[in-house]
Amino acid sequence: MSDIVLRVDHDRWGQTQTDLREMALNAAHARSRERFLALHDIAEGACATQVAARTGRHPQTVMGWLHAYNEHGPTALPYQRSGGRPPFVRISPPRWASRFAPQNARRAVRQSPEPR
Repeated sequence: MSDIVLRVDHDRWGQTQTDLREMALNAAHARSRERFLALHDIAEGACATQVAARTGRHPQTVMGWLHAYNEHGPTALPYQRSGGRPPFVRISPPRWASRFAPQNARRAVRQSPEPR
């Protein structure tokens, strides 16, 4: 019984191994960079299990990235938030902060004394 080796089908999408690396380096999100670099490594001869061990991902996750790329092209790989808890960083201040804003806005800014 022979092993089935899956390959990155970058020719189908008019790309090269170098293009995958460039897409990884220019990706806006760290997870997108990770995915494109994983495909680059596989295109250079690494197997998905090796890439998964190096990145701390499950081999099936890496295989999913490979299948998504081969079927749908590079547009299938960029990270998109898929739900769950919202990020901790707030875009706007909490509602209770508005009680303090007028007080702070009226205060004059004091200069710190010059060092002696």
